[in-house]
Parts: sequence; C-alpha cells; structure tokens
Amino acid sequence: MDSILVVNAGSSSVKFQVFVIEGEGTLRRLIKGQVDGIGSRPRLRASGAGSDPMADRAYPVEAIPDVPAAMNVAGEWLRNEVRIHPMAVGHRVVHGGPDYDRPVLVDHGVVARLERFVALAPLHQPHNLAPIRSILANFPTVPQVACFDTAFHRTHGPLADHYAIPHQLHAEGVRRYGFHGLSYEYISRTLPQTAPEIAERRVIVAHLGSGASMCAMKGGQSVESTMGFTALDGLPMGTRPGQLDPGVVLYLMSEKGMTASKVQDFLYRDCGLKGLSGVSNDMRELEASTDPQAKLAVDYFVYRIGLNAGMLAAALQGVDAFVFTAGIGENSSGIRARVAAHLGWLGAALDATANARHARLISTKNSRIPVCVIPTDEELMIAQHTLSLLMNGQSPNPRHERVS
Repeated sequence: MDSILVVNAGSSSVKFQVFVIEGEGTLRRLIKGQVDGIGSRPRLRASGAGSDPMADRAYPVEAIPDVPAAMNVAGEWLRNEVRIHPMAVGHRVVHGGPDYDRPVLVDHGVVARLERFVALAPLHQPHNLAPIRSILANFPTVPQVACFDTAFHRTHGPLADHYAIPHQLHAEGVRRYGFHGLSYEYISRTLPQTAPEIAERRVIVAHLGSGASMCAMKGGQSVESTMGFTALDGLPMGTRPGQLDPGVVLYLMSEKGMTASKVQDFLYRDCGLKGLSGVSNDMRELEASTDPQAKLAVDYFVYRIGLNAGMLAAALQGVDAFVFTAGIGENSSGIRARVAAHLGWLGAALDATANARHARLISTKNSRIPVCVIPTDEELMIAQHTLSLLMNGQSPNPRHERVS
C-alpha cells in the first residue's frame, strides 16, 4: 500500500497524517495523529479515517524531550504496529524566503538554506526543520518534500512585495512575504468545486485561528496579504500582536532595556489576545468570559478584521465574495456574525440560521456578496504537492509564476 506521510512540527507537538495513494493519483486520508506535550507530558494520539481511535499513550518526559524523539516514537508506531512505510514525507515549512516559490525535494543543501530564515519565523522554522533532519539522518533514501507557507504569495506584484526601505535590503530578502499560503492555496483550488461562481473573481479569505491572517485573491492568485516579512504582522493573533508601529519595538529596547531576543520572545508569546485580555489566548475562553478585558480582546480582533478587509478590498478594487476558514473561522458563529456586521458596507448580509448551523453559504439571498465558510486542509495540500513532485519531478501550479 503506497502512502505519503505529512508532518507539521511545532515546538511542543508533532502533528502527522498518512494518505494512501489510490488509482490515478487520488489521495485518501488513512490516519491522523499527533505527539503533544513534548518535554512536559508527552502523549501519542492517533485515529483512523472515521475518527476511530487507534492509539492514546502517555510517555515519561525523558522519553520524548524534543521533536526528533517525538518523530522516532511516531515513526516506530507507524512502522511496527500499523505497518505503514511511506514512500515519501511531506513537511510544512513556514518560511521559504526569497529562494523558494514552490515545494521542493529536500537535501542537506536545502536544509542549510532554510536555516537562514529561522530568525524570520523563530516559533516555527526550527521545529519545521527538526523532523526533516531526523529523517535525513535515519532514512536518507526516503524522499522528503518541503512545502512553504510563503510560496502561494509569491505572485504579489512589486507594490505589494516592497517595503519603503533601500532596495538593497529588498534584494537581500527583506520584503513582504505573507503566510498561511498552504491554507489559501487549498481554498483557491477548492473554490472551483465548492463555489464555482466566485472562483475566478475577487475574493477575500480570512484564515482565522491561533495564527490569523487575510488574503486578497483574484483569479485564484494571491494579490495582497495582511502578513509581511514575518508572521507577526496584520491581524492580532493568539499570542502575537499583529500590526505594530516599529517605534514600539524601539521603545521596548531603549526605555525598557529589553534585548532583541527578549523583544522577540515578548512579541511572539505574550501579546495578541493573550496580552490584551490578560485572560487567555483561546478565543473560545474569551467569548465565554465576562471579564471586560476579554471582551476588549474579542472586540479588537473583530475590529481589526474589518479594517483589514477594507485594505484588501482596496487592493482588489472591489470584492465579490468573502470566505471564512481555519479554527475560529470555521467554528465560531459568533465571530463570523460580528465580522459580517463590519462588512455591511461591502454589501454583506448574514443569514443567522445558516450561520448557526455552519452552512457553506451563510449570507442571505439579498446579500450583494456571498459569504462562505470553507474548511481548509493544509495537510492534503502538502500530500498533493509531495505526490506531484514524486510523479512529475515538480509540483505544478499553472497559475504560479516566480516573482523576483
């Protein structure tokens, strides 16, 4: 049974999925699992395609102190107990920098180049690369494919790509990249089947989760994004501030005596909904809370989505549809209703009943623009790219041309 393993590694968890390759290159999800609590309370959980439990095991902390150890535990379980021997492994890698505008087969040279972008995604990049190194060391003949969250946005034109800084810095890679590209690419590829009437038109997609961003798409391509050089920009997130005057960083360093590493840790871990509310970084807890600061955090989140929708509408010179996706976007009818209220000036009118039952189309018949909820599937996107590279030697994207 030919299969592809998809790995999405973070600082305290390694998520994995197994896809079986069926006739004519069709992929079927077989297993979904993760090792979480790395370095604290390690636990392996896995389920089958029908959500039937396959494993739920706790481990002593010394057994899984880091990501490579978690990969070993998950790999041994897949090989020895489930008899899965993947023909290739696909990885989510957050930052491809200026070098990579599409998925790529991995070797030691590629890993070395990707290490240069660790400072641009310090919460993600080191952990994305750890399992790649582990597999290169232990299973060097197994093909690995790196799929980048920045790649989908490389269709941006120069006005969206540049900062107003000396050109030499842009040439060195200081530019607006955009993130959550695998999610947006999945939505772009899905729209022709799920909502063909808007697939080629001007669409704003809101990827709202612990990490949050928005993307303006036209003809299925990314035109503009709320995120830029790093995954700190744009919307407020679970623990990241979103848009921030650079002077705040200078103030923290000059007046508060914070080092660059302290500022980095502060911006990635202590800000956003967590910092603003002082309660939680989890939107579910904030929506349920009666704390005034929690209410402020939710109000701020919704307000900034509305502001950024206006910016993206300007980039598109109009909007023909709005799409919610990711954890909050797919599951919080309350946040969707409040965001839609901010989109009234764009012609959005929400159907409360459809929204409450999480329908695909949640706008009314009289709404000037359709408002949709479309679940994303970054793992399937990675599996498809990995299979394409194995079969064709490249991961084709007919819309996608390299932008220098």
